[in-house]
Amino acid sequence: MNPRKPNPALPNPGNGGVRAGRGALGARPGAVAVPARPSAAQQLDQLADAIEKFKVDFERFLAGAALIPPEDQRMKLVRDLRELRGANLRASAEQFRLASLEARFNSYTELFNRRLRDREEGRGVRHLRPAHPADAARRQPDAATGVVVTDRLEPDAVEALYQGLARRSDSGGSPAMEPAAFRGYLAQQVESIRLKTGCDAVQFRIATEDGKLKLKAKPVSQ
Repeated sequence: MNPRKPNPALPNPGNGGVRAGRGALGARPGAVAVPARPSAAQQLDQLADAIEKFKVDFERFLAGAALIPPEDQRMKLVRDLRELRGANLRASAEQFRLASLEARFNSYTELFNRRLRDREEGRGVRHLRPAHPADAARRQPDAATGVVVTDRLEPDAVEALYQGLARRSDSGGSPAMEPAAFRGYLAQQVESIRLKTGCDAVQFRIATEDGKLKLKAKPVSQ
């Protein structure tokens, strides 16, 4: 019996034939390029926008403009904060901003939980005019025009001043003072000025005089 001859029309896997399931360049069929991961600064910007949207949507719910509270948004923010905490941010300004954003989110969450409890217990909830995202942006503290700080050291105010110094610093985007030290410095200034003048709060403003950055303080009454 003659042995069966191989069909020359078919590729022989043992002789360098084309392997099934591979493209011309050896890539897997349907493979797509993985998008680049956003930078830490971009992730923090996205987180800040998401927190403000959560605030706006919760106020819409309390005002009766939405049927359900934005619980899905809250849970996603919790996950995003946990992920960024584990990202080992290197820049001190980024670490400080993350801490400030987390404090802002926790403050909003406590406020809305308290209002929900008031509603459930029948104490009534003041109906709020739904906030517009553009209005929220306009209310953001501006270190150049002045930021009011009370003895509570509001996270938004402290962050605005620290970031303002970072943007205008000669050290390439990072103030000489560490975030914790800067917060302590503000606390001392607020306490000292309030004791001297009897004011309710202190307005801080970043200015440039003779080519040097200065933090100007002015007592204010609210």
